[in-house]
Amino acid sequence: MPSFRARSLLLRAPLLLIGVALAAPSALAGARISISCSSLGVEAELCRTGAEEWAKKTGNEVSLVATPPNADERFSLYLTLLASRSSDVDVLQIDVTWPGMLVSHLVDLTPLIPENERADHLPVLIANDTVDGKLIAAPFFVDVGLLYYRKDLLERYGKPVPKTWRELTDVATEILKAERAKGSGDLQGFVFQGKAYEGLACNALEWIASSDGAIVDAKGRVTAEAPENIAALTMAKAWIGTIAPRGVLGYAEEETRTAFQSGKAIFMRNWPYAWALGNAKDSPVSGRIGVTALPRGDGPRARSATTLGGQQLAVSKYSAHVRQAADLVRYLTGAEEQKRRALKGSFNPTRAALYRDPELIASNPLYQEFPAILDGAVARPSTVSGRRYNKVSYAIIQAVHDALSGAGSPEDNLAALGEELNRISHDGAWN
Repeated sequence: MPSFRARSLLLRAPLLLIGVALAAPSALAGARISISCSSLGVEAELCRTGAEEWAKKTGNEVSLVATPPNADERFSLYLTLLASRSSDVDVLQIDVTWPGMLVSHLVDLTPLIPENERADHLPVLIANDTVDGKLIAAPFFVDVGLLYYRKDLLERYGKPVPKTWRELTDVATEILKAERAKGSGDLQGFVFQGKAYEGLACNALEWIASSDGAIVDAKGRVTAEAPENIAALTMAKAWIGTIAPRGVLGYAEEETRTAFQSGKAIFMRNWPYAWALGNAKDSPVSGRIGVTALPRGDGPRARSATTLGGQQLAVSKYSAHVRQAADLVRYLTGAEEQKRRALKGSFNPTRAALYRDPELIASNPLYQEFPAILDGAVARPSTVSGRRYNKVSYAIIQAVHDALSGAGSPEDNLAALGEELNRISHDGAWN
């Protein structure tokens, strides 16, 4: 039985019957499966229609659980439900950073999803969703950080699309100087997610990984004070008040997009969703923006690095219908459904083959660049840190935000971060 808090949240987010058994009975027919997806706009609608189609094909029923739109609130609700061993939700949509924190409550999908289907997903996502050798979620859609730029301004000044952060800094500085001399005083060079929240952790990991650095490496070792990390953070700090406004320290995704889409920035770091909005008919910069991989850092092992984002589908251990719930997960993460979601909602597939699909490429030319961009995908240290990831993330965010805002040097903040992460991890043991 759910706790009082869980029951009250579910009362505000009622179950909606969306699929009725219409197919011929099968071994997996006859169950009602509840699924928690996003409650926002087209994402909620696509989940509803996809689940409804599965219900018709399998002879089951599906109920949709509306959950809070805020990710932190949704995570808290999940913890409450799972800790009480509630069977109210069978399938949960979870963030890419949650597998390690929820592993003890989720079903191992390895024996329930055939190996050939698992192999179709991007390897970096399968690795992210595998904890202690168990596949505890299936990739649903993927997000990555991208560099957006004003094609018209680069063309006006004869500048190429920057391939390194240093080139971006130089190009933004030069164009800003010329445009401001013409009276464009509100134009900025580069906007990104600088607010003290998870988005800043994503940006910081991209700056650091682009020079082959890491705050926590793949083996769980804390390497916060590495020289390449200090150099990356020093570079970003120098942007504040020069090519980036001080206000960027309060920007999340939408503040960033608004500044860029209103024509007030040359470059922007954001997720793929901003592409369609930036090119909408009512966008002031429609047809004048380009998008590409994020720039490389410095050093012999420099590369374009992008933080892995996205959503997964998992099955609760406390479900009364684990096999049917896993079958719904297989359907919603299958190639046909992922293609439908990409065409109707621009949700990026997790299956590599779909990025070669002519229909998808025609609908969104950005997909041609995705395989190369995904090669540089960097997972946050959520799997290795497991249940401690919230503490790890908070420590990273505070250290980076303090460094960018001038509350201590990058060196001092990274040194303090290293000490804190060693305390959290028991000197990298994570046990």
